Amino acid sequence: MISLILSTATRYLLPLLLLFSVFLLLRGHNEPGGGFVGGLVAAAAFVLYAIANGIAAEREIFHIEPRVFIAAGLLAAAGSGILSLLSGLPYMTGLWSAREVPVLGKIGTPLLFDIGVYLVVLGVTLMIVLSLAEEE
Repeated sequence: MISLILSTATRYLLPLLLLFSVFLLLRGHNEPGGGFVGGLVAAAAFVLYAIANGIAAEREIFHIEPRVFIAAGLLAAAGSGILSLLSGLPYMTGLWSAREVPVLGKIGTPLLFDIGVYLVVLGVTLMIVLSLAEEE
């Protein structure tokens, strides 16, 4: 049974929760938070939407398979370490740009690693929850 109130509320909550997850991702670059928490909030937003509107409606707005997010996240996280190897430094050594970006500060490979973690957590959580929900 689909609740009209929950369905309407999730239409407004989904973009807000996704924006908050990106905030957590970027805030965790220098403070507590980061890719894991941001990915969980993003996955919770999509799961809430699926609960309110059904799995089929969630699949319509989320066109990409969760496995793609997992693969992209693993590639980004591994790539962040490989960049230091290419620079002649030990694996996973943080590299930072010389320029500062407004709001974010200095950009470096730890942010790329956090983005990878964000995508992996989002993909794995969605794959687990949606697979369980579709079996019912």
